[in-house]
Amino acid sequence: MTFLLATPFLLQAVVMLFDEFYFHHRRGLPRWERIGHPLDTLSVLVCYAYLFLAPEFSPVIYLVLAVFSCLFITKDEFIHKEKCEALEMWLHSLLFVLHPVVLFLAYFILRAGDSFRSTFLPDFVLVQALLGVIFFFYQILRWREADAN
Repeated sequence: MTFLLATPFLLQAVVMLFDEFYFHHRRGLPRWERIGHPLDTLSVLVCYAYLFLAPEFSPVIYLVLAVFSCLFITKDEFIHKEKCEALEMWLHSLLFVLHPVVLFLAYFILRAGDSFRSTFLPDFVLVQALLGVIFFFYQILRWREADAN
């Protein structure tokens, strides 16, 4: 059961890294994507931060944050259809499917699933959040260099 719950997080990471290190580096990113992609990551980090840090946690507030993040990450698809090849668009569709699943599982593991408190899953979600912070700063620094060139 534990591995099953961790699988969407791992699959999302693999797909995102392939998108980033294969497609983004191959085609380069125009300025709007260099700004927009870190904002996408930030929308996820806000959800994680709320899960971990909210002193008065509200499932409704988390739901609003998660729905906003799920919608926000789709903002570029109107332009991506002209800039990306079919395989990259397919990877994006996988990410759009995995995004709400991961946000729900993070909530379930950390806030709703008391039986999971004794497993490694809460720590696993924390590691995912910390990796997200690293990825956020990577996106900013890596693609800022592209602006300088």
